[in-house]
Amino acid sequence: MEEPWDFEFLSRIADGCLSFLSEFVDDWLTNDMRVSIFKILLSWLIFSLIAIHFAWKVYGNTVNDMYYRQGTGQNGGTPDTAPHLSGWKSKAGDNLKTHRD
Repeated sequence: MEEPWDFEFLSRIADGCLSFLSEFVDDWLTNDMRVSIFKILLSWLIFSLIAIHFAWKVYGNTVNDMYYRQGTGQNGGTPDTAPHLSGWKSKAGDNLKTHRD
């Protein structure tokens, strides 16, 4: 039988999160090399995500239009055959091959 979530279980989770956060804040406030590297990498990640967001706002429609094919051809807007080619070339006496199951 399943026991309902009791207060003890939730308080353990809350205590665990609180202890993790307090240790994280204590480490964050120290001037140790590990924390400095973490701060640099975290700031680089945040800066990169913000730059990607703004670049997508500016150039997103252009990129989307380059790769989105409109139309009803086989691949969006591409024609079924090239206009300068006449499809499969066959000699006058050749039998046409068909697909049979």
